[in-house]
Amino acid sequence: MSERQASAGYSIFHGTMADMTFPEIARAAADRAIVLWGLGVIEQHGPHLPLATDVYLPTALLRRVQALLRESGISSLIMPPFYWGVNHVSGLFPGTFEVRPAIMIELMVDLIKSLKKDSFTTLFCVSGHGDALHNLTILDGVRRGAEESGVDAYFVGAPSFFQRLGVDVSDPRVLATGSEVERKRAYIDVHAGEYETSAMLAACPDLVRTEIVPDLKSTDFVLDDLMEWRKGREHARRKTPLGYLGDPAASKSELGQAIMAEHAKIVADAIAAKLGKRP
Repeated sequence: MSERQASAGYSIFHGTMADMTFPEIARAAADRAIVLWGLGVIEQHGPHLPLATDVYLPTALLRRVQALLRESGISSLIMPPFYWGVNHVSGLFPGTFEVRPAIMIELMVDLIKSLKKDSFTTLFCVSGHGDALHNLTILDGVRRGAEESGVDAYFVGAPSFFQRLGVDVSDPRVLATGSEVERKRAYIDVHAGEYETSAMLAACPDLVRTEIVPDLKSTDFVLDDLMEWRKGREHARRKTPLGYLGDPAASKSELGQAIMAEHAKIVADAIAAKLGKRP
């Protein structure tokens, strides 16, 4: 499968700085390229999606963002994704790796300092994982990394995303997008459900266990169920024994393509506006 994955762009290094040579990196820094960074985790995503879903999706998203920025005359590099993140909610499921927030922050700071060493000055981060503690840790890492390195670093996200985290969008290290992807459903769909499965069908179709998706029943959760699930660990294991929250059987590749395209434009527009470029 590895050869097939590489040709299909499933490698998380595909299109990133990791596939470049050091002279190419030096030229990009001299040309004042900005850096894009996706931060995800390795965690369970139900019986039908791979553990690296939260790494594959932001990586695929940033490839689209990069192409849109190029159209606006903005040069960018994609940093290899961060994947050893915080997993409070799904920590008890097999295959979910857990990292302490303090360790994640220290690693983020060192990596941002590495960008500064190479003369990069501007970094935009996006998250591929919804866990609140993971995302608060990203923001802490961005703040410290910016302070200690001098890199102008931002955490990009929708206003409602930061509101859920209790983060003020006026924070100088926050870049709130001007709009967000609308997801209207009768029931909540937040983890390995219709939307995430659709996105994976669009980005990495061969990694989806499509033969079992039609038999996965919708969880039909409302807000109270979600709040119980977000308590994490044994609560999440009890509420979602199969590891997904939503309706994966309703997923479609076409929906995933539309979601990814819309999300990429929203992120690219926010970055272009921050840099003073017309989206």
